[in-house]
Amino acid sequence: MKLHEWFKGKNGMMVHWGLYSLLAGDYRGQRSASYAEWIQSYMRIPNEEYARLATAFNPVYFNAEEWVRLAKECGMDYLVITSKHHDGFALFKSHASKFNMVDATPFGRDIIAELAEGCYKHGLKFGLYYSQDLDWHHPHGGGYLSDPKWCSGTSWDNNWDFPDQKNKDFDICFREKIHPQVEEILKNYGELCLIWFDVPMTLKEDHARTLYDTIKRYQPECLINSRLGHGAYDYVSLGDNEIPEKVPETFDANLDMNFIGGFKPSPYGLYETAATLNDSWGYCAWDHNWKSPERVAEIRKHLNSLGINYLLNVGPDWLGRIPLVSQEILRKAAKL
Repeated sequence: MKLHEWFKGKNGMMVHWGLYSLLAGDYRGQRSASYAEWIQSYMRIPNEEYARLATAFNPVYFNAEEWVRLAKECGMDYLVITSKHHDGFALFKSHASKFNMVDATPFGRDIIAELAEGCYKHGLKFGLYYSQDLDWHHPHGGGYLSDPKWCSGTSWDNNWDFPDQKNKDFDICFREKIHPQVEEILKNYGELCLIWFDVPMTLKEDHARTLYDTIKRYQPECLINSRLGHGAYDYVSLGDNEIPEKVPETFDANLDMNFIGGFKPSPYGLYETAATLNDSWGYCAWDHNWKSPERVAEIRKHLNSLGINYLLNVGPDWLGRIPLVSQEILRKAAKL
């Protein structure tokens, strides 16, 4: 069965994990915004200081098989993890940038490789989130053309380290880092069921088409979500935590900055809602606004009845532990 025939009314576990997990939503006595993974932008943490977090990132309790077994136990069909988020830090070995889990941390292990192996071993499909536009570590990372009022930080781009926005050129970031890293994740981690892109703020149509064509060249069956931008996608990522009453016939790019280049349904009739268990995606020690297992089960049943996938996020802590409360909610919801 082809992936686009399988990928309907399924359930997945999403994982937001990175250097921001060490800060846990708290920087120098101040709380981050509700999205703790945005803390570098929200607090305008200089890259030199933020990069020092990598020297402390040693998640000794990380166990890929434990994560995968939890997902399977809770009725998940696939797992998606942030291979690189907006801060530019990669959880995989990359030749395009040393700012990665293998080269920059004492842990020194390729998280993506271990999860790919765990998913293969236990029969769980594997997908990767990759921030293809925003990259606060790169001087020419995207976001510098967009109004910051829509973001979860102070700006979409890193304008605290790199304030000269007029001379930024996303082509450089795309050529030096984005495209090479997308090639790396396509070539090095086996069969991917999807690549989950996000917030297409700056990339041009030729950037989106280049990524789309690259994915289809290396992995023709790999599905691409609508947040790549410019109408190049296989399935629609609905808004964060969006629970529609019915399958949407169209979606409005003006309602969500993630949907630039949208206004059309999925060519395969495929839709997915990515959602949180509390408010944040990344680990946030003070965010206790948890959904009940009953509410999670209710949402799952509703979305699945419409043929919409439910991609439910967990945010592991800096030691590699999925919070116990997250595990308890997922396990209880799976039995309802």
